[in-house]
Amino acid sequence: MKLLDLTLPTPAENLALDEALLEAAERAGQPTEVLRVWESPTPAVIIGRASQAAAEVELDYCRDHQIPVLRRGSGGAAVVIGPGCLMYAVVLSYDLHPELRMISRAHCFVLQRLAEALRPYQPGVACQGSSDLTVGVRKFSGNSLRCRRSHLLYHGTLLYNFTLDSVGQCLRAPPRQPDYRESREHGEFVCNLDVSPDDVRTGLRRAWCAEENLTDWPADLVRQFVAERFGDDDWNLRR
Repeated sequence: MKLLDLTLPTPAENLALDEALLEAAERAGQPTEVLRVWESPTPAVIIGRASQAAAEVELDYCRDHQIPVLRRGSGGAAVVIGPGCLMYAVVLSYDLHPELRMISRAHCFVLQRLAEALRPYQPGVACQGSSDLTVGVRKFSGNSLRCRRSHLLYHGTLLYNFTLDSVGQCLRAPPRQPDYRESREHGEFVCNLDVSPDDVRTGLRRAWCAEENLTDWPADLVRQFVAERFGDDDWNLRR
């Protein structure tokens, strides 16, 4: 698997790059797998493909604090990103992993590998709910996926030094909650890993055997997807 450790200047470009890596894999005509790692230099709220922004996001707060709200191409509920929140994305081939066509298997496959990679640095990491990683009963990682014909994109958050108060300031109570949350407020539910970002990166690379750097990333597709979707308020805030 190839490795791309690259953060682009804006949240829209970074979301577009995840999508562009999936599209490039689809167009390659052969199994193409990539691990990407990035960290947004500025706060942003990212909602799921089918989310209703007004139902999940404190839009007035985000507007007053100039925090952009963007819509990703994968499912799931809203998350807050920014400094202290490491982001990862992995593009996987169905030809190499045919069992991943089952959504539940895809979640287990990726999350168990991530948990095993992080436990040497943070004991007690576990998978809970449908797509969360936790320490104890607190969540530090939310994840989602997007399926295409021959590949899937699985991506998520890894909180390590995040301003946790911003989650409750930017987000409303989620419309769907895992049982283990027990209706707790955001501030009582999320936590940071006690792990350095370098150690997280090392764990991710080892987990996916991603040692060969990807140098030719799809910049043209990024520009196209920003113009068509991720930089367009009609896409991001549609009802």
